[in-house]
Amino acid sequence: MARPSSIREEVTNLPNLLTFGRILAIPPVMLLMLQNTPESNFWATALFSLAAITDWLDGYLARKRDLVSLLGKLLDPLADKLIVLAVLVTAVQLTDAAGEPHVPGWFVVVLLSRELSISGLRAMAASEGLEIAVVRTGKWKTALQLCGLVGVIIHYSYPVDFLFTTVSVDFGALGLALLAVSMVFSLISAGAYFSRFLRAVVAPRPDEGEA
Repeated sequence: MARPSSIREEVTNLPNLLTFGRILAIPPVMLLMLQNTPESNFWATALFSLAAITDWLDGYLARKRDLVSLLGKLLDPLADKLIVLAVLVTAVQLTDAAGEPHVPGWFVVVLLSRELSISGLRAMAASEGLEIAVVRTGKWKTALQLCGLVGVIIHYSYPVDFLFTTVSVDFGALGLALLAVSMVFSLISAGAYFSRFLRAVVAPRPDEGEA
């Protein structure tokens, strides 16, 4: 068991403080989204975007300053999943003029099922002393998902200047489209994780070779 001083050091190092900040940002993002006004959605988007930046920053600082910790390995992916699911669940509660939710409920169910399955798979692998590397499609999934969530939070249509012309962009529809693409990558990466897990399980261990 880790010494108390070691635990305090892990809790108070900068990367983990940034991760804690990402978790603390969840309630205000949800409250701002529930107001569902252009102004509140703007501030919710700004806060969510800041949290997304800390997701990259805490990992960079942990590697740069050699502050990678067991607590950080636990909290970082947990914080990511919590803020993504919080935004999606909140978006399901919000409806447009036609009474349709900003994000369909089935999307949250599929995403939650995928995340729980991969988390369980990693836990099983760890219990067997195996490590499943992150797949590239999983990174694409995360990037598309974050961009899609920004669109979903903004929700309203705004004119966007594309240099030669100005177009009214429906950010809610754009966000849903990006989330749909991210779902494809999500399912592909889930298949890749299961495939790697099965290969790791059936592969002979070093201590199981011929005598």
